[in-house]
Amino acid sequence: MRKTILIVLAFIFCMPLCAQISYDEINSSKLNSVRQLKIKLPKDYDPSSEIKYPLIIVFDGDYLFEPIAGQVDFQTYFDDMPSSIIVGVVQGSERRYDGYCDEVTGLPKESGLRFHDFVAEELIPYLDEKFNTSKFRVAVGHDLMGNFINSYLFKEDPLFNAYVCISPDLSGTVRDYLGKRLEFFKDDIFYYMATSDKDLPYIREAVLNANSQISEVKNQYLTYYFDDFKNDTHYTLVNSAIAKSFDKIFELYKPLREKELEEKVLTYEGTLDKYLVDRYDRIEELFGIKKPITEEEFEKVVKVAEQRNDLESLEKIGKLAKKLNPESLLGTYYLAQYSEKVGKTKKAKKLYESALTLNDVSHINRDFIFSKIDELTIVDTDEEEGGEEEDNEEN
Repeated sequence: MRKTILIVLAFIFCMPLCAQISYDEINSSKLNSVRQLKIKLPKDYDPSSEIKYPLIIVFDGDYLFEPIAGQVDFQTYFDDMPSSIIVGVVQGSERRYDGYCDEVTGLPKESGLRFHDFVAEELIPYLDEKFNTSKFRVAVGHDLMGNFINSYLFKEDPLFNAYVCISPDLSGTVRDYLGKRLEFFKDDIFYYMATSDKDLPYIREAVLNANSQISEVKNQYLTYYFDDFKNDTHYTLVNSAIAKSFDKIFELYKPLREKELEEKVLTYEGTLDKYLVDRYDRIEELFGIKKPITEEEFEKVVKVAEQRNDLESLEKIGKLAKKLNPESLLGTYYLAQYSEKVGKTKKAKKLYESALTLNDVSHINRDFIFSKIDELTIVDTDEEEGGEEEDNEEN
């Protein structure tokens, strides 16, 4: 049922795509021809901005482009993946020539090698120069082209960071040594492959064999995902594979969810401000995107700190929030909470009072802050004079 709902929603997001898709042409000396491109830019794309976007290259752009563009719209709406630049290569009657590979090696030769070089030496540089692309590139291919995109993995410096191979027609060396090749990467590589129980038998057999190989690979830089769908054909599995692959490839980009909070944040050895900083540094390192930590994520991590009785983390999260957004009351509020919990009532009261002069946040009730000030005023009045002097207010 959930799968059906997702497909219907993805279809709804696809409906307005025609108005957003532009067409371009690139004159290729490698192919000695002009190739048509389908291009979809992010809705908020500004060529004068310094914001960079991942680049998704869609092989079989004739029929794969629209489903992928719709899925990207769907997942970016919920902030489950970054806005991306999507480029579909229209292959049409040239598809067999573009994907032509040696039967023994499974790697491109002749017309296939020319197309391989066209993508690497002409198309990608053209797109990098024309658009605000980040360093993160995704290749998507189905069937023949699902095998073809693997050829970039067999280069010394792979052209793409993520590979979505949907029911790939694996052959030759690629089929037999794909797992071995994936053992040697020293930079992050995402690899996704899918088949189904009703896939073409010869393709399914090769894919399952390749999956057995890759599943044995021990490489910290490889992130591998595999799906074996039920009751999908060679063609109907495409929509499910697109959704699942992007969901997995951009998993780190998603907002903090319950599973991550329970499995990683709660058990983290160290203060939780460091977990947040490292997480978002990793997003920038991988995807070339500087994503801000949201108020909701700060609040979720603070709740985990409370669950751990981790006052040190509470203080450091407060300092981090204040540093990143000094005009917001968020960081000052957390520092006030910390001071109150460690018994520094005068300091806590001052911090609560100063929080009221800063910008609101959605999940903190100002009436509650006023009540805390009143409560601490009473406590402060009842305290005997001359106790240990509290620390100065944090800058």
